[in-house]
Amino acid sequence: YQGPAITLWFDEIDSTSSEARRRLQSGLATPVWIAAHGQTSGRGRLGRIWHSLPGNLYTTYVLPLASLNLATRLPFAAGLAVARTCQSYIEGERAELKWPNDVRVNGAKLSGILVETIRVDQTYWAMIGIGINVAHAPSLTDAQTTCLSQLSSRQDITAQAVLNLLQTRLPACIQLACENFTQVIADWSMCAEGLGSMIEAGPAENRVRGIFTGLDPEGGLILRLPDGSEQLIRTGEIDLVKQVG
Repeated sequence: YQGPAITLWFDEIDSTSSEARRRLQSGLATPVWIAAHGQTSGRGRLGRIWHSLPGNLYTTYVLPLASLNLATRLPFAAGLAVARTCQSYIEGERAELKWPNDVRVNGAKLSGILVETIRVDQTYWAMIGIGINVAHAPSLTDAQTTCLSQLSSRQDITAQAVLNLLQTRLPACIQLACENFTQVIADWSMCAEGLGSMIEAGPAENRVRGIFTGLDPEGGLILRLPDGSEQLIRTGEIDLVKQVG
Protein backbone atom coordinates (compact mmCIF):
# COMPACT_ATOMS: atom_id res chain seq x y z
CA TYR A 1 0.00 0.00 0.00
CA GLN A 2 1.48 3.31 -1.11
CA GLY A 3 -0.06 6.12 0.87
CA PRO A 4 0.65 8.53 3.69
CA ALA A 5 0.05 7.39 7.23
CA ILE A 6 -0.83 9.74 10.05
CA THR A 7 0.73 9.33 13.51
CA LEU A 8 -1.30 9.48 16.71
CA TRP A 9 0.67 9.86 19.95
CA PHE A 10 -0.71 9.06 23.41
CA ASP A 11 0.92 9.77 26.76
CA GLU A 12 -0.59 6.56 28.12
CA ILE A 13 -3.00 4.01 26.70
CA ASP A 14 -4.10 0.45 27.47
CA SER A 15 -2.24 -0.81 24.39
CA THR A 16 -1.56 0.62 20.96
CA SER A 17 -2.88 -2.54 19.31
CA SER A 18 -6.12 -2.34 21.29
CA GLU A 19 -6.53 1.26 20.12
CA ALA A 20 -5.82 0.13 16.56
CA ARG A 21 -8.57 -2.46 16.78
CA ARG A 22 -11.03 0.10 18.18
CA ARG A 23 -10.30 2.55 15.40
CA LEU A 24 -10.68 -0.08 12.71
CA GLN A 25 -14.01 -1.16 14.15
CA SER A 26 -15.19 2.45 14.20
CA GLY A 27 -14.38 3.11 10.55
CA LEU A 28 -10.65 3.84 10.13
CA ALA A 29 -9.99 3.93 6.38
CA THR A 30 -6.34 4.97 6.01
CA PRO A 31 -2.98 3.69 7.32
CA VAL A 32 -2.05 5.00 10.74
CA TRP A 33 0.73 4.75 13.32
CA ILE A 34 -0.52 4.65 16.91
CA ALA A 35 2.26 5.38 19.39
CA ALA A 36 2.39 5.74 23.16
CA HIS A 37 4.88 6.76 25.80
CA GLY A 38 3.32 4.24 28.21
CA GLN A 39 0.86 1.33 28.20
CA THR A 40 -1.20 -0.11 31.03
CA SER A 41 -2.04 -3.42 29.30
CA GLY A 42 0.71 -4.07 26.78
CA ARG A 43 0.81 -7.58 25.37
CA GLY A 44 3.20 -9.72 23.41
CA ARG A 45 3.08 -13.03 21.59
CA LEU A 46 1.23 -16.00 23.11
CA GLY A 47 -0.73 -13.70 25.44
CA ARG A 48 2.31 -12.57 27.38
CA ILE A 49 2.38 -9.27 29.23
CA TRP A 50 4.58 -6.60 27.65
CA HIS A 51 6.16 -4.52 30.39
CA SER A 52 5.73 -0.92 29.28
CA LEU A 53 8.19 1.39 31.02
CA PRO A 54 8.08 5.14 30.22
CA GLY A 55 10.80 6.18 27.80
CA ASN A 56 10.51 3.12 25.58
CA LEU A 57 8.63 2.98 22.27
CA TYR A 58 5.23 1.32 21.93
CA THR A 59 3.64 1.56 18.52
CA THR A 60 1.25 -0.21 16.18
CA TYR A 61 1.31 0.30 12.43
CA VAL A 62 -2.10 -0.26 10.86
CA LEU A 63 -2.42 -0.82 7.12
CA PRO A 64 -4.77 -2.52 4.65
CA LEU A 65 -3.67 -5.74 2.98
CA ALA A 66 -4.21 -6.40 -0.71
CA SER A 67 -4.39 -10.11 0.14
CA LEU A 68 -4.59 -12.11 3.34
CA ASN A 69 -1.79 -14.28 1.93
CA LEU A 70 0.61 -11.41 2.57
CA ALA A 71 -0.02 -11.56 6.32
CA THR A 72 2.47 -14.40 6.91
CA ARG A 73 5.24 -12.28 5.35
CA LEU A 74 4.75 -9.36 7.72
CA PRO A 75 6.54 -10.77 10.80
CA PHE A 76 9.72 -11.15 8.75
CA ALA A 77 9.43 -7.72 7.13
CA ALA A 78 8.73 -6.12 10.51
CA GLY A 79 11.58 -7.94 12.24
CA LEU A 80 14.00 -6.88 9.53
CA ALA A 81 12.84 -3.25 9.71
CA VAL A 82 13.13 -3.11 13.51
CA ALA A 83 16.55 -4.79 13.51
CA ARG A 84 17.83 -2.28 10.97
CA THR A 85 16.34 0.62 12.89
CA CYS A 86 17.96 -0.52 16.13
CA GLN A 87 21.28 -1.27 14.43
CA SER A 88 21.48 2.40 13.44
CA TYR A 89 21.99 3.22 17.13
CA ILE A 90 23.93 0.18 18.35
CA GLU A 91 27.70 0.43 18.61
CA GLY A 92 29.99 -2.56 18.40
CA GLU A 93 27.26 -5.19 18.62
CA ARG A 94 24.89 -6.90 16.22
CA ALA A 95 21.12 -6.76 16.32
CA GLU A 96 19.96 -10.33 15.65
CA LEU A 97 16.57 -11.81 14.83
CA LYS A 98 15.26 -14.70 16.89
CA TRP A 99 12.76 -16.51 14.69
CA PRO A 100 10.39 -15.19 13.67
CA ASN A 101 10.80 -11.60 14.83
CA ASP A 102 12.24 -10.89 18.28
CA VAL A 103 15.19 -8.51 18.06
CA ARG A 104 18.02 -9.45 20.45
CA VAL A 105 21.59 -8.43 21.14
CA ASN A 106 23.87 -11.09 22.65
CA GLY A 107 20.79 -13.06 23.63
CA ALA A 108 19.13 -10.15 25.45
CA LYS A 109 15.75 -9.01 24.16
CA LEU A 110 15.65 -5.52 22.69
CA SER A 111 12.31 -5.58 20.86
CA GLY A 112 9.21 -7.68 20.45
CA ILE A 113 6.73 -7.68 17.58
CA LEU A 114 3.15 -8.93 17.41
CA VAL A 115 1.41 -9.07 14.02
CA GLU A 116 -2.36 -9.47 13.96
CA THR A 117 -4.92 -9.29 11.17
CA ILE A 118 -8.55 -8.23 11.29
CA ARG A 119 -11.28 -8.16 8.66
CA VAL A 120 -13.48 -5.08 8.51
CA ASP A 121 -16.27 -5.32 5.92
CA GLN A 122 -14.44 -6.62 2.83
CA THR A 123 -10.95 -5.41 3.74
CA TYR A 124 -8.21 -7.20 5.64
CA TRP A 125 -6.06 -5.00 7.84
CA ALA A 126 -2.73 -5.73 9.49
CA MET A 127 -1.86 -4.43 12.94
CA ILE A 128 1.90 -4.60 13.50
CA GLY A 129 2.53 -4.01 17.20
CA ILE A 130 6.12 -3.13 18.10
CA GLY A 131 7.78 -2.54 21.44
CA ILE A 132 11.38 -1.30 21.49
CA ASN A 133 13.39 -0.86 24.68
CA VAL A 134 14.79 2.60 24.10
CA ALA A 135 15.62 4.05 27.52
CA HIS A 136 14.99 1.12 29.85
CA ALA A 137 15.45 -2.65 29.94
CA PRO A 138 12.55 -4.27 31.85
CA SER A 139 13.43 -6.77 34.57
CA LEU A 140 11.96 -10.11 33.54
CA THR A 141 12.17 -13.39 35.40
CA ASP A 142 12.35 -15.53 32.25
CA ALA A 143 14.52 -13.51 29.88
CA GLN A 144 17.48 -11.16 29.67
CA THR A 145 16.69 -7.72 28.30
CA THR A 146 18.63 -4.74 27.02
CA CYS A 147 17.89 -1.28 25.66
CA LEU A 148 19.30 1.14 23.12
CA SER A 149 20.63 3.50 25.80
CA GLN A 150 22.82 0.64 27.10
CA LEU A 151 24.07 -0.20 23.61
CA SER A 152 24.93 3.31 22.43
CA SER A 153 26.84 6.33 23.70
CA ARG A 154 24.49 8.69 21.87
CA GLN A 155 22.49 11.08 24.03
CA ASP A 156 19.79 11.88 21.47
CA ILE A 157 17.99 8.53 21.48
CA THR A 158 14.30 9.07 22.18
CA ALA A 159 11.17 7.08 21.42
CA GLN A 160 10.18 9.77 18.91
CA ALA A 161 13.53 9.61 17.11
CA VAL A 162 13.37 5.80 16.90
CA LEU A 163 9.82 5.98 15.56
CA ASN A 164 10.82 8.51 12.91
CA LEU A 165 13.43 6.09 11.58
CA LEU A 166 11.13 3.09 11.84
CA GLN A 167 8.47 4.94 9.83
CA THR A 168 10.77 4.92 6.82
CA ARG A 169 12.19 1.41 7.30
CA LEU A 170 9.01 -0.57 7.95
CA PRO A 171 6.94 0.51 4.91
CA ALA A 172 9.98 -0.12 2.69
CA CYS A 173 10.43 -3.65 4.08
CA ILE A 174 6.72 -4.38 3.69
CA GLN A 175 6.82 -3.21 0.09
CA LEU A 176 9.81 -5.48 -0.53
CA ALA A 177 7.99 -8.40 1.10
CA CYS A 178 5.04 -7.89 -1.26
CA GLU A 179 7.25 -7.74 -4.36
CA ASN A 180 10.23 -9.98 -3.53
CA PHE A 181 9.81 -12.05 -0.39
CA THR A 182 12.83 -14.15 -1.39
CA GLN A 183 14.98 -11.06 -0.82
CA VAL A 184 13.39 -10.43 2.57
CA ILE A 185 14.14 -14.02 3.61
CA ALA A 186 17.75 -13.60 2.45
CA ASP A 187 18.13 -10.31 4.33
CA TRP A 188 16.43 -11.76 7.42
CA SER A 189 18.80 -14.74 7.36
CA MET A 190 21.79 -12.39 7.43
CA CYS A 191 20.56 -11.22 10.86
CA ALA A 192 19.44 -14.64 12.13
CA GLU A 193 20.32 -15.61 15.69
CA GLY A 194 21.51 -19.19 16.04
CA LEU A 195 21.87 -20.02 12.36
CA GLY A 196 24.07 -23.11 12.17
CA SER A 197 23.63 -23.80 15.89
CA MET A 198 21.78 -26.43 17.89
CA ILE A 199 18.34 -25.17 18.90
CA GLU A 200 15.07 -26.43 20.34
CA ALA A 201 11.99 -25.41 18.39
CA GLY A 202 8.29 -25.97 18.01
CA PRO A 203 5.20 -25.83 20.22
CA ALA A 204 5.70 -26.29 23.96
CA GLU A 205 4.17 -29.76 23.94
CA ASN A 206 6.27 -30.99 21.02
CA ARG A 207 9.79 -29.60 21.19
CA VAL A 208 12.32 -30.77 18.61
CA ARG A 209 16.10 -30.42 18.82
CA GLY A 210 18.33 -29.97 15.79
CA ILE A 211 20.64 -27.68 13.84
CA PHE A 212 19.01 -24.50 12.53
CA THR A 213 20.06 -24.58 8.86
CA GLY A 214 17.89 -21.81 7.39
CA LEU A 215 14.41 -20.79 6.31
CA ASP A 216 12.18 -22.20 3.61
CA PRO A 217 10.72 -19.85 0.93
CA GLU A 218 7.73 -19.03 3.14
CA GLY A 219 9.75 -18.34 6.30
CA GLY A 220 9.43 -21.74 7.96
CA LEU A 221 12.39 -22.76 10.10
CA ILE A 222 14.41 -25.73 8.82
CA LEU A 223 15.95 -28.06 11.39
CA ARG A 224 18.45 -30.80 10.62
CA LEU A 225 17.75 -33.59 13.07
CA PRO A 226 20.40 -35.88 14.59
CA ASP A 227 19.52 -38.63 12.09
CA GLY A 228 20.26 -36.27 9.18
CA SER A 229 16.64 -35.71 8.17
CA GLU A 230 15.06 -32.27 8.03
CA GLN A 231 12.00 -30.98 9.82
CA LEU A 232 10.09 -27.80 9.06
CA ILE A 233 8.86 -25.70 11.99
CA ARG A 234 5.98 -23.32 11.30
CA THR A 235 4.81 -22.38 14.79
CA GLY A 236 6.09 -22.16 18.33
CA GLU A 237 9.17 -20.86 20.06
CA ILE A 238 12.86 -21.49 19.55
CA ASP A 239 15.66 -21.55 22.08
CA LEU A 240 19.39 -21.86 21.63
CA VAL A 241 20.76 -24.99 23.28
CA LYS A 242 23.63 -23.95 25.56
CA GLN A 243 26.66 -26.12 25.04
CA VAL A 244 28.03 -27.45 28.31
CA GLY A 245 31.65 -28.48 28.71
